Amino acid sequence: MPADLAEKTDRYGELLAEALDAAERTAPEGTPLAEAAAEYEEMARSYLADGRRFREDGDPVNALAAFSYGHAWLDAGARIGLFDVPEEGHLFTV
Repeated sequence: MPADLAEKTDRYGELLAEALDAAERTAPEGTPLAEAAAEYEEMARSYLADGRRFREDGDPVNALAAFSYGHAWLDAGARIGLFDVPEEGHLFTV
């Protein structure tokens, strides 16, 4: 049985918010890697905000897409070493 769209949208929004809280930048400030990490984090936070707005506007499909894209930015950043993230649990695939 497929997951309910509203439930899935809420779950992905919570996942992205938790992942943002858990991710810590690893590069020293003022380095190109720190700038990249800041950009990846900004993209994830922007998609979280967009997803919340879409959900409030009654558009769960775009909300789910935004939450998924935001998490993809964080997960990619973790994979290339921009963030220190928990290796156990459900937040990241690293």
